Amino acid sequence: VRLVESGGGLVQAGGSLRLSCAASGLSFDDYAIGWFRQAPGKEREALSCISSSDGSTYAVASVKGRFTISSDNAKNTVYLQMNSLKPEDTAVYYCGAILMVYKSTWYDRLWYDYWGQGTQVTVSL
Repeated sequence: VRLVESGGGLVQAGGSLRLSCAASGLSFDDYAIGWFRQAPGKEREALSCISSSDGSTYAVASVKGRFTISSDNAKNTVYLQMNSLKPEDTAVYYCGAILMVYKSTWYDRLWYDYWGQGTQVTVSL
């Protein structure tokens, strides 16, 4: 199994980025994909998750309305569209694959079986 994030970079506050998570070696029929981020000195925090098998999506309240998760099953790729970015969004962004995805598990990184290497997002003033 391999997850590869891309699309990070440097952007000014108020700008947008679209992150991609390309998955190989697993099926979206079995695994949901979640996005997390980790800022320096902080714990990895959940942002959003999508289960392509039934279309369910989950997101934390702090990014609802700004971040949107979607998937392209034909490409085995999940996207995170991030709008109205703020300096506090600066972090390394990771995607992970979770088998047992429920409302009570999607936000807990311990339930995730696989992780990508991360992509840096830096938002400047």
